[in-house]
Amino acid sequence: MRNTEPPDRVDAIVEQWRRERPELDAEVMGVLGRLSRVVQLGSGRVEATHRRYGLQRGEFDVLAALRRSGEPFELTPSALAETLMLSRAGMTSRVDRLERAGYVRRVADRSDRRSLRVALTPTGLELIDIAVADHVTTEQRLITPLTTRERTELDQLLRKVLAHLEDPDPTAPTG
Repeated sequence: MRNTEPPDRVDAIVEQWRRERPELDAEVMGVLGRLSRVVQLGSGRVEATHRRYGLQRGEFDVLAALRRSGEPFELTPSALAETLMLSRAGMTSRVDRLERAGYVRRVADRSDRRSLRVALTPTGLELIDIAVADHVTTEQRLITPLTTRERTELDQLLRKVLAHLEDPDPTAPTG
């Protein structure tokens, strides 16, 4: 399939490597370079959306995890940390900030009074419902150039790469 898009910044880098080291697979550099740029540019736009609501990305993630957990919109700190792939210390600082802002509260676990759960407050629920709708709109804008079929294909391809990376070959070199 021939590329019909105009050259981008990554093309110049790939071409330089092709010239200087023709034996290297510069095509893979292009794919991963573009993927990196998409993440970098897209993340900036998503984070700008979160800032409109006074949230950092990590705070948005906590509120979103609580919201999507379903009623009563609460989880243990360890379940939150696992869901968001964070250390417990990182989770504690996020929850502390959100609690000070009035978006979450720590409540005693009904089945084990020695344990705590993190729960959305009504204010936190209202905020995340508005913010997540804006978040999705921002993400939709990011992939506007793609047709529905292309979105599905890209999702399948990224899913395949992610599965490979999450289940690494034990003989492969690691960083």
